Amino acid sequence: MDAVRLIGASRSALTRCGDGAQIVAEAWQVQALAQAVGRLLAAGGPPRARAAAGALSEAGVRLRFLPGHPAEIRAARLTEVRDPRRALEALGDLLARLCAALVEVAAGAEDETLYGHCLDALDATGEVADRATALLDHLA
Repeated sequence: MDAVRLIGASRSALTRCGDGAQIVAEAWQVQALAQAVGRLLAAGGPPRARAAAGALSEAGVRLRFLPGHPAEIRAARLTEVRDPRRALEALGDLLARLCAALVEVAAGAEDETLYGHCLDALDATGEVADRATALLDHLA
């Protein structure tokens, strides 16, 4: 599946999340997706962007899932990045939406464990967003 389609599926999944734990679990799905996009671009993307793509792939390595959530990793369906620029712009938009959702969950979290998971996910999402932006700059 193409990256842009898979990112759209992730955006839809984020919209359907019903509670904070699901949003945090979705954050790790997005981490896996960022890792997969970075890996594909590092292997076959434009030569001038391969190092930045490798950095994006490394940023997505911090995968974790909360107990009780499906461990199916959506990113396993990624087969190609047809339009790297468009994919990275869509990924950036998804990451911004995810950050906003995570901040909202953290602000309302009454459970200390959920709050901690949320902060971890927010930190990782911010790192991925920074690297995705850097990669997009290399493609400009």
